[in-house]
Amino acid sequence: MTGIAPGSPVRPDLEKLRSRRRARLRIGLGVAILTLVLAAGAVAGTGFTYSPLPRVSGAGAPQAPSRPKGEEARLARALGRLAPRGLYIVIDSGTNKLYVRKGTEVVMEADCSTGTGLYLKVVDGGKSWTFDTPRGQFAILYKSKYPVWKKPDWAFLEEGKPPPTRESDRFEEGVLGEYGLYFGDGYLIHGTLYERLLGQSVSHGCIRLGRDPLRQLYKMCPEGTPIFIF
Repeated sequence: MTGIAPGSPVRPDLEKLRSRRRARLRIGLGVAILTLVLAAGAVAGTGFTYSPLPRVSGAGAPQAPSRPKGEEARLARALGRLAPRGLYIVIDSGTNKLYVRKGTEVVMEADCSTGTGLYLKVVDGGKSWTFDTPRGQFAILYKSKYPVWKKPDWAFLEEGKPPPTRESDRFEEGVLGEYGLYFGDGYLIHGTLYERLLGQSVSHGCIRLGRDPLRQLYKMCPEGTPIFIF
């Protein structure tokens, strides 16, 4: 068994322990200072400024891949063959604009109104409707002068009335304008009593036009004219 004999000096051992403790404290203090410096840098910024790399020009600059000669003309011809022949109608439901085009030429432009996108549900009956304009490719199926509106159930419910039991009570004249151009599933391009709202999404799904543009469209576009809605 070993130990410290009585009268043996112990000061050197204590000094070593104290020296080690001081070294550890210095290391810990240094780490703490370094952490604070890094944190301050993260908050205050590094002080560096950044700018885009200079544009390289000349022989060393990367070149965009070039199309073979005549490729762009070939693609343009291919796209031209895909375009509808003759007149066609384009309706932009995002901007509420109606265009009549012939090839790439716009021959008519007008403000219109498309569906609100609102949703109506009958709590008791379980029926529901979304008042949105359909998107896709359609065509004028038939045209009508002074169209009569056959009011659906939702029209009566919006008025706070129960839907009628007699079919004849559903018909209403004078609300769709002078002309109607039907393109399927009960949707049509028609006139409106509220021309001040044209250019806004306020309809129940049909396309509304002002009186003069509607007259022009009716005369210009025969049945079968393509309609593209997006």
